[in-house]
Amino acid sequence: MRVSQIYVYPIKSMRPTALSSSRVTSNGLPYDRMFMLLKVKPDGQLQNMHIDKFQQLALFLTDIKFPSAEEEEEEEEEEEEDGRRGWITVTYRGAAGPHPRSGVGSKLRIPLRPDTSSLKRFEVMMHRSPTTAYDMGVEYNSWFSAWLGFKIVFAYIGENRRFALGNMAASTDAGDGWISTISSKIPPMLPGLAGQEDASSKVLTFADMAPYLVVSQTSVDNVSARLPPGEAMDVTKFRPNIVLSGAPEAFEEDFWGELTVGEHVRVQLRNNCVRCVSINVDLDTGAPHTGEAGTVLKKLMKDRRVDKGTKYSPVFGRYGFLHQKKGDGAAVIQVGDAVRVSKINAERTILRELLDLTLYMEIY
Repeated sequence: MRVSQIYVYPIKSMRPTALSSSRVTSNGLPYDRMFMLLKVKPDGQLQNMHIDKFQQLALFLTDIKFPSAEEEEEEEEEEEEDGRRGWITVTYRGAAGPHPRSGVGSKLRIPLRPDTSSLKRFEVMMHRSPTTAYDMGVEYNSWFSAWLGFKIVFAYIGENRRFALGNMAASTDAGDGWISTISSKIPPMLPGLAGQEDASSKVLTFADMAPYLVVSQTSVDNVSARLPPGEAMDVTKFRPNIVLSGAPEAFEEDFWGELTVGEHVRVQLRNNCVRCVSINVDLDTGAPHTGEAGTVLKKLMKDRRVDKGTKYSPVFGRYGFLHQKKGDGAAVIQVGDAVRVSKINAERTILRELLDLTLYMEIY
């Protein structure tokens, strides 16, 4: 198999930026899902904006201007965070000109690593896994609010991270017995319980469940074959980071336990990715797709409800964590890299329900 496509999503639930190569880190691809929109509800509460509930986010395109390797190294050493060394350009494709009332344009430039020294901090909860984020302020909030038609907060996660909970955080190398059973059911906040050499691999940005999502083009083609002739499933609706070509059979990835990309990059595939109505969205209109393309979720319901832990949701793709030990050097993947399955599971993994933090508090 080969790496055929690489995608980074700088702003959660918006359209991705395609890459020809990328560094890989224990926290995911650099700059992946570092930003997110939250809707301000009438009572002042904030609602995380995910594309299944806010399908108009598909109308926002992203393009990244990366800093050079030298600039990025200097930036990290000096802790200087400004837009001169990289930025995201967001383009709203739902209008041909400026906003009719606010007058804001259809493009917005956002620094990849904003200066957070004067930004307001607030708490974000995602999938029962909390973190602290920064409110990017009125310039960015008002731009998105204008195009969306309601008040939002544009959040940046900065140096903060989230824990992966449930068995998403459990080590594939954990031993048998009661201690590994307990460790598979609690957040990875207690040193030593998870039995994993690489504790940092359990730390997330605004990605849902894991730093990496891997899908097979062979399986995408299987979905396309369920659509009328001439229609093809857009792989970005599945929101993968890494797309692999050359798998002999569709959905064989259900049993993949580990991938080796090139010679040294190892990605442990811990769990299945279960799907929702987001795969029915029309990326051109930011609304549910009409016709057969709007029934993809229903089509997958027929034969892809294969995870016993989420029996009402179809599975497509695998969540992964970089297997990297302390002291390992920087790793890079690129389109065209050879990929082999270095571990095959005897059975499909089961996505356990994410548990409340009360269990952690009781044990701690």
